[in-house]
Formats: sequence, C-alpha cells, structure tokens
Amino acid sequence: MFWLSRFAGHLTPLRMKVRTIVLFSVASLAVMSCKKKTEEGTPPPAPAVKEAGSAGSAATPAPPPPATPPAASGIDDAQIAMIVVTANQVDIDAGQLAIKKTKNAEVKKFAERMVTDHSAVNKAAGELVTKLGVTPVESDASKGLASGGSAKRAELEKLDGAAFDKAYVDNEVAYHEAVIGVLDAQLIPGATNKELKDALTGARPAFDAHLQHAKQIQATLAGGSAAAHDHK
Repeated sequence: MFWLSRFAGHLTPLRMKVRTIVLFSVASLAVMSCKKKTEEGTPPPAPAVKEAGSAGSAATPAPPPPATPPAASGIDDAQIAMIVVTANQVDIDAGQLAIKKTKNAEVKKFAERMVTDHSAVNKAAGELVTKLGVTPVESDASKGLASGGSAKRAELEKLDGAAFDKAYVDNEVAYHEAVIGVLDAQLIPGATNKELKDALTGARPAFDAHLQHAKQIQATLAGGSAAAHDHK
C-alpha cells in the first residue's frame, strides 16, 4: 500500500518497509510545515569533580544527562488525534467499498469487521478528545492520509471479482503493518497526555489482530489462485 508506506516511511524511525501499492503523498513529520514543539535546551553538565584523596588527580566528568526524545516525535497531541481519526476513517471507507463490491464471503466478513472495529476506535477517540478538551488539528500527515485514501478507493473502484479481493486484502495487510509501526515508533511515544497514550496503547492489540486476520485471508486467496492455476 504505497500511500501508507510513504506515511510510515516519513514517520521515522520505522523498521519495516511497506510494499508500495498506490499513490500516497505525505510530507515527513520531521520537516512538517505545521507548528512543532519547542525543543528544550540540554542542561549543562555538572561541574567536574576530583577523586577523593587525590588533589592532583585528573578531574572525573559527571555522567551525561538523560537523552531527550527524538526530534522526529515532535508532533503534538492534537495532531496525533487527527492522524488517528483519519487513519481509522480511511480503513472504514475501504471496508465499506469492499462490502459493496466483493462476492467473497470471507472478504466481506473481514471488511465488516474493519468497519465495526475502526468505527468503535474513532468513537472512543472522539469521546476522549472531547473529555480532554483537545481539538484535533490537521497536519501534512493527516491531509496526506485523507488524499491517499481517496486515491486508493478510486483504484479499487475499477476492480472486480478476484482482482478486487486480492488488491483490497493486500492493501489491508500493508495498512495494518504500517499503522502498527507508526503507533510503536511515533504516536505512542509522541503522545504527552497519559490518557491519550493509554488509549493508543490499548488500541494496538486490535490492529495486530486485524493484521493476522488479513494475512490469513491473503494466504487463502493466494492458495485459491494457485489451485486454479494448477487445474488449467
């Protein structure tokens, strides 16, 4: 899924490379034009001390201060909230399209699960930001997710039958791999509000379960294609 792979790639550091499938453009969060957090200055090291009983011995430097969070996580909670809501909505929209187009019972069941689960995550996210008094703020990342999702749906609209099922499920595998990577590397570490961080952490297992489900269907579809090929 090209759009989400670029999103994940720009939210460095990520350890995975998501396969490029469709257009997705989003600027690197490290160089986002939107407002970033002001980095705090590194405190000066403590004065050097001399070893006891050795007045003329060389001074022993004090230990360095703890490392500061990576600059790439310089997105605020309002931007994180919008990224989460947009990412969920993209998959809801893809699932609704799959429900309408697929003739495969397993693919349809999976798509229905995506719509239900991601709608529930967005509902919970909306309730949380209301409780916290946080208004989600757009960023280059969330805007890119929205436009990339539209591009993906337009491409899927042109497909039917087995070709649609394969493209949709392949996209779901790549999507969930990328989202898990982004959650682990950027969104969870970048959240400063404890309740927001806990909500992101709590949502992660659902994404992992979706990924495993998508991979199972992907393997089934691949097996069916191989069987059809063998009988030709």
